[in-house]
Amino acid sequence: MTKQKIRLTDFPRTFWVANTMEIFERMAWYGFFAVSSLYITGSIEEGGLGFSDEDRGVVQGVVTFFLYLFPVVTGALADRYGFQKMLFAAFVVLVPSYYLLGQFDTLPTFFLAYMMVALGAAMFKPVIIGTVTKTTNEKTSSMGFGIFYMMVNIGGFIGPIVAGIVRGWAWKWVFVASSGWIALNFIFVTIFYKEPTSESKSANPRSLKKVMTDMVEVLGNGRFFLFIFALLSILVMGSKYTANGYISWTQIILISLGWFLINLIYDQILKRGGDKPDAAWWLCPMKLGDWKFGLFLLLMSGFWTSFNQIFYTLPLYIRDFVDTTDLMNASTGLLTTIGLGSLINGFKGSMAVAGQINPEYIINFNAGAIIFFQVLVSFLVTRLKPFTTIFWGVVITVVSFSIIIFGTTGWIVVGGIIVFSFGEMMASPKSKEYTGRIAPPNKVALYMGYFYWCVALGNLFGGILSGQLYAAFARDMQRPDIMWLIFALLGLVTAIAIFFYDRLVIKKIKIKE
Repeated sequence: MTKQKIRLTDFPRTFWVANTMEIFERMAWYGFFAVSSLYITGSIEEGGLGFSDEDRGVVQGVVTFFLYLFPVVTGALADRYGFQKMLFAAFVVLVPSYYLLGQFDTLPTFFLAYMMVALGAAMFKPVIIGTVTKTTNEKTSSMGFGIFYMMVNIGGFIGPIVAGIVRGWAWKWVFVASSGWIALNFIFVTIFYKEPTSESKSANPRSLKKVMTDMVEVLGNGRFFLFIFALLSILVMGSKYTANGYISWTQIILISLGWFLINLIYDQILKRGGDKPDAAWWLCPMKLGDWKFGLFLLLMSGFWTSFNQIFYTLPLYIRDFVDTTDLMNASTGLLTTIGLGSLINGFKGSMAVAGQINPEYIINFNAGAIIFFQVLVSFLVTRLKPFTTIFWGVVITVVSFSIIIFGTTGWIVVGGIIVFSFGEMMASPKSKEYTGRIAPPNKVALYMGYFYWCVALGNLFGGILSGQLYAAFARDMQRPDIMWLIFALLGLVTAIAIFFYDRLVIKKIKIKE
């Protein structure tokens, strides 16, 4: 059977409109996100917020944690009321929220504006992925999602470049630019976007009750989520107040153990009372859903915890510890060689501060490497099992952090970032495929809907660890190498845990079945 040739014209207009909106939304998000650590901890005299590293870690971790939790609910609302309406509502939320990020300068108000950005992004994310799904078929799906992933990284590449230029004028222009990119999407959603789904008009659209029922089946019941969210809240309390002396980490551990014992005793009391099918959720014992899938999400959160250091921690490390004059000299030489020597002064003014290249431009090697090499990497690992690819992808990220340990010059850091990017290109796409493999055959789509919760946990843990470790080792001890070593060890532990998970949990279960 001959393989059918896929042409770009095989994709409908709505597919391309959705991908165009994705570019602008990613430009807005990464335009801010790539410089967020610099802005949040930057001095007030230079236009920054002047927050501590501990506060910065909590804000970044908590907000992005909810950003990846919300789509489960916003996706159901989009199915019920229509994709176009949800997109329009997302832009209504995002435009003023991005702008207000640059206007609010206290921790509570900035946190509120940032959370509104997370809500708007969470309204946008499932609709665009859903649009790509519904505008492709079995023939075009693979290429369609490949194009979509390319658009994500194009937006992620351009956004920080623009942000780096405009923050040279004043920080407020970063947020004006992000609002502007989102505002452009109003044109595409109102004029060119055509509703790709009819589920919102059907007799049985997916309800929020169905979402909650699925959540219990896959992960656990209400009592379980209360238990977990309380533990996470205790973790946030510790990371927020420890530096100020209110709650020590020893106290946090004791509080967590106390909460565990309270729930254990409460469950025993409820179980002795017998089954009560109609009881309220808080009167039911804790129940886990698919524990092996939940364990996989927890293990993969280790990878995303390490991944997020590229955006949370590395910009600050480059700003405070890396001499990037080698990159500046190389850039100047390149411009002179290709006959653009007259642009050197402008180049230095827009891309560098005090002779040092802006961190967001160095970090952009990550998105650039993905744009150029993702197709090749995907092709090379096609015949490898998803688990094998994930394992070696995580191992490669460990190597990248080991390189950054010695990153006192620009080129060493760039090398670490590029190595990291290859690990990301292996582990990130294949982890989604692996999720599909371990899910029950008739529930693959359901499980994929909860995959991003490991990304949510990775953002929460990554933000908190970034703030705590940077403050303790880089800022206070002037030993950032210890910090990077800890992140490398975290990646190594994750790789080992995933290896044993595949060998001892997944394969053992398959043998029993």
